[in-house]
Amino acid sequence: MSGGTPTAGTAAAQTRLAHNEALVRHFTDLRDGTHGAASARRDKERLYVAAVDLIDPYARQVLEEMNAALLLGAGEVSTTGIQRSPDGGLEAAWALSWAEQRATGINPVLIRSYFGAAFLHPHLQGGTIGDWPLNVFDDEQAAAEVPTLRAIASADIHNLVFELGGDYRIVPAVLRRDDTNTGRHDALR
Repeated sequence: MSGGTPTAGTAAAQTRLAHNEALVRHFTDLRDGTHGAASARRDKERLYVAAVDLIDPYARQVLEEMNAALLLGAGEVSTTGIQRSPDGGLEAAWALSWAEQRATGINPVLIRSYFGAAFLHPHLQGGTIGDWPLNVFDDEQAAAEVPTLRAIASADIHNLVFELGGDYRIVPAVLRRDDTNTGRHDALR
């Protein structure tokens, strides 16, 4: 069928999109009071530790992509590893910092995973944005979170610029235009 009208096959394919599957896992956990198949806190924490290990290369990848494209390689990606949070839960974070950001005193771009002590299951968030469920149990599910991780990091850097009143000058790629007629940047080609 043409003309932009979705077919039944398209609708069925949409239900299998990775973000929809992640939400089904999330809501199933809420329904069942579990995380994955685990109901005991220590088993859920074990699954969280495994999820952080699975998501780690993808969080680093996303921040390195941003470093290359927006910061022209001038940034540094760091990670905290898994730590106990102040509330007794677990957390891990990946950060992208760079000289212009540090000079302004704003926080770095942040991707954070956390499993609060009173939470049923873990989540992802940025430094300036809210939550997304972290329900990954294998590498395929972790890799499928790359678009979510990109959205988190992108929203975070956007919000950080606006914390500075819209001062885009902290983003080196904006200052190093290659083609003044098209506004295209070398790093984005």
